[in-house]
Amino acid sequence: MPLPPFPQEAYRRGVRTQQTAAPALPRPGALRWLRYALGGGLPERFAPWVLADTTEPGWIRRHVARAVVQMLPLVALCLLVPMPWAYRVSAALGGLLIGLTFSLAFMVETTEHRVAKAGYPAGTAAALREERTERAQLERRAPYRVDGAGSFD
Repeated sequence: MPLPPFPQEAYRRGVRTQQTAAPALPRPGALRWLRYALGGGLPERFAPWVLADTTEPGWIRRHVARAVVQMLPLVALCLLVPMPWAYRVSAALGGLLIGLTFSLAFMVETTEHRVAKAGYPAGTAAALREERTERAQLERRAPYRVDGAGSFD
């Protein structure tokens, strides 16, 4: 039995259920992303994508992925040195661990530099992440508000 069509308005008066999707941001191709991951800049048309890449949920995971890409040549070099495998693997893993430690220690500064390189004022990424965190905390603390549907949108 098919479901009945839903009305355009929610059960509460004046609350719209239809949302318009945000326009898709232009994404860099694989080679441009590799250059970006290695520290290069992107053309100006990718500036909104850079801001989204460094501020949207999952930005830490994406930062770690960029850091691993940066360290892959050194890891490969460690694995190619003519030594016993135990030394090669321990050097590669140790270097990767130390590199990731430094990358995580300077994660905020690195992402701010990427955003500034894309043309945004310094502190933009941190301000957006802080605003998103504050908004999420407000929504968690006030799930049932008077005259609202439970969302700020």
